[in-house]
Amino acid sequence: MYLPEAELKIFIPNFNPLIFQYLNETNYQYILVIWFHYFQTKKNKMKDLRYPIGNFELRPYDEVTKNEWLNNFRNLPKDLENVVKNLNQNQLDTPYREDGWTVQQVVHHLADSHMNCYIYFKLTLTEDLPIIKDYNENDWSNTTDVIHTPINFSINLLYALHQRWADLLSSFTTVEWQKKFFHPTHKIEISLWDMYTVYVWHGKHHIAHIKNLIETKGW
Repeated sequence: MYLPEAELKIFIPNFNPLIFQYLNETNYQYILVIWFHYFQTKKNKMKDLRYPIGNFELRPYDEVTKNEWLNNFRNLPKDLENVVKNLNQNQLDTPYREDGWTVQQVVHHLADSHMNCYIYFKLTLTEDLPIIKDYNENDWSNTTDVIHTPINFSINLLYALHQRWADLLSSFTTVEWQKKFFHPTHKIEISLWDMYTVYVWHGKHHIAHIKNLIETKGW
């Protein structure tokens, strides 16, 4: 059975009814299958744009992973700088996906987010189960400094921050990795190791956003 033209337009946007004269029932159904597959693939790709390296997953503590991640952590500012160094301002003002942050916002967000997390680590190291102060990252991403300040200031900030942060982390004992803070929004206790795994992923996650945009645009 053929679908009515009105229903066919739901499956195939911009469908030209003149194509009916070239269709028989067999190739008609075949075209529907092809288009359904196309839109499912497009939907999956849109999902991948948000999580290009996959969703975050916790990892148990081990020394090999810790040392490998510390090297990556120290190099994150350099990795970020290498990705964005040839982009002009128009490119920096481009969202990495539909309804997403611009590259400029992503870079400044990395500085804002990692500054906050560094403070969480210092508080947790020096206090007993501190209650951290959460913040609204979307509101922070729209403040004047994020919109207008050149990204090199945040990149330089990340160089200094990650050097101090990595130096701090490299001195941690197994006991210190298990120290916890209380997150008032999620109402859970989070260990420094678990938060560290979040931020190793977080930097790679946002750099992948920018890389994907550059590849898609052919910049």
